[in-house]
Amino acid sequence: MVAVDLNCDMGESTASQKIGDDEGIMPFISSANIACGFHGGDPQVIAATIDLAKKYQVAIGAHPSFPDLENFGRKEMELDPAAIRNLIIYQVSALKGMTASMNAVLTHVKPHGALYNMAARRQDYAEAIADGVMTIDPNLLLFGLAGSKMLSAAAEIGLRTCAEVFADRSYQDDGSLTPRTQPGAMIKDVQQVVQQVVGMVKDGRVRSMNGRWIELKAETICIHGDTPGAAEYAKAIRHGLEEAGIITKSYIK
Repeated sequence: MVAVDLNCDMGESTASQKIGDDEGIMPFISSANIACGFHGGDPQVIAATIDLAKKYQVAIGAHPSFPDLENFGRKEMELDPAAIRNLIIYQVSALKGMTASMNAVLTHVKPHGALYNMAARRQDYAEAIADGVMTIDPNLLLFGLAGSKMLSAAAEIGLRTCAEVFADRSYQDDGSLTPRTQPGAMIKDVQQVVQQVVGMVKDGRVRSMNGRWIELKAETICIHGDTPGAAEYAKAIRHGLEEAGIITKSYIK
């Protein structure tokens, strides 16, 4: 039987701003990527999100980003690979420590926003991220865009990977995500989201904005926790996967 992981970016609220509906989403997913404080989140939110993940037996991951609270981590930055590596080590170590202190286990890492997208296409960023994760814990999984440089760089040094596809994002002809600045980047129709997800998992392909079929490997599906109505998306996707005979589970189970 076909199985796939369903992940969500979570814990992105702060004391002054609530983002997303973590409590509404958590029952329907199998992996949670928890913000490390650089684009969202803070120690109190991190602890609350870890508790929520434990309650629903959801795998816990770190969601590191550029130091960019102002733009929610979605502004591209030019940094030396050594600086990228240190960003990863610093943030993932913090999440790993918080998780351990609460009798839980950190299982994976998924970079956020602009850092994720740049590492998908840039070898230097991809290698820096993979090296940082490997340095912290070689048993961690690295989530990255299916077919991206981030996955190949991780595989090159023996780090385990999980190929990620996106439920609520459209794709370009080269397999990259449509930039958020362009029309149609976000898919807002729930049924279209479910149809895209099931097709990616069962058929291993997705139709681009231009109508081209793109082959891809779908091991984990991303839902954006900050998307309005994300809890309804999560519920609909989980139900759609079950109807298609697809099991939802994390890659550590």
